[in-house]
Amino acid sequence: MSMIETTSDVQNKLLLRREITCTFKGLGGKLKKLEAVDMIAKQFKLEGKVIVPIRLKNDTGRPMISGTFYVYDDEKLAREHVKPAIFKRLDKAKGGGEKAEEKEATPAQTKEAAPKEDKPEKKEAPAEKKEKKKEETK
Repeated sequence: MSMIETTSDVQNKLLLRREITCTFKGLGGKLKKLEAVDMIAKQFKLEGKVIVPIRLKNDTGRPMISGTFYVYDDEKLAREHVKPAIFKRLDKAKGGGEKAEEKEATPAQTKEAAPKEDKPEKKEAPAEKKEKKKEETK
């Protein structure tokens, strides 16, 4: 008995994608999106295709997860149809998120992030001031 049970598997000819909805048994609260993508790729033999996890939903009171995945043949087409935020999250989960964020920084953002020269000095606590005065008088 497989942990993945297919609820629906539809070929959407208008959007040129395959839409798979399935349930993962016994993985409630333990399954990550990238792990689910790997499991779907192995189950349906989708090596070399772009699998986009759209939604993973935990069932209340049950150790089951319902998932919706879109399968595209072309990554360019997938990026046109799916929101860019989903791809940013996936890239971040894969470990490339920090580099992508640095590249996207505009010159205006870098100017704001640059330290200002006229920063006031850090104020000391009253207890620290008393200790300094005692050391100076010795």
